[in-house]
Amino acid sequence: MIAFPPSPIPVIVEGKEAYVLYIESGGMYKNDVWTCVHCEGGIVRHYTTDQVIIHKNSTFDILKLKE
Repeated sequence: MIAFPPSPIPVIVEGKEAYVLYIESGGMYKNDVWTCVHCEGGIVRHYTTDQVIIHKNSTFDILKLKE
């Protein structure tokens, strides 16, 4: 099953900023495949769940940790 977020989700992959285009389910709890487009160069790449870090995103109430 493929899930399309209502708006692109900003993420960090390979230490670079990117946006999630869609997520394809890989099973019950992990191994999902995240399709991301890099901000620098517009390259589209696929990553697994453990390779993606989500930025702050107000749409989904994801906030940065307070230090």
